[in-house]
Amino acid sequence: MENGLAELLGELEEFGTTNDAATDDRTRKMLNITHDTGVFLALLVKASKAKKVLEIGTSNGYSTLWLADAVGEDGSVTTIEKAPDKRTMAERNFQRAGLGPRIQQIGDEAGRFLAMREAGEYDFIFLDSDRGQYAGWWPALQRILAPGHLLVVDNATSHAHQLEDFNRLVTASDGYLSSLSPIGKGELVILKEDA
Repeated sequence: MENGLAELLGELEEFGTTNDAATDDRTRKMLNITHDTGVFLALLVKASKAKKVLEIGTSNGYSTLWLADAVGEDGSVTTIEKAPDKRTMAERNFQRAGLGPRIQQIGDEAGRFLAMREAGEYDFIFLDSDRGQYAGWWPALQRILAPGHLLVVDNATSHAHQLEDFNRLVTASDGYLSSLSPIGKGELVILKEDA
């Protein structure tokens, strides 16, 4: 990672912490992943040689930058965010980092977007969004994740109660192996096994 990106990530970490402490309005919070989660995601992307990444929940782009750096120059990250103000903020951060060309921003409902994707289109998916919808998205997520690749779910420990239905579905699905990692707010790592 280049020094300029590391400095920007540090600035965004500080901004996120200060911003979130100053408001009770959830829509105004950044709700960024932790630094160690960023390192963990980068490690997983690089180790799995993922090149087509999907992120659901951009916020101000903090996690997107970790992913975009990890995919390398020949990779891409598609990131979905409904809130226009957060998309604008993220776009500025992507340009500042020089990673804009690797990132495609989508302003849409995630469920609608997922329904339109091709089978096996992504080789890494990161969920950091409305946890109550994950169970409903599971069939589409299964379809669009390439065999032999990973789906990672943030807040798997901090908001475990909100993921109970999703976890039951994953456990009941043949061909998936999952493990809960105690990094950050808890990362559920799901492998779609090769057929």
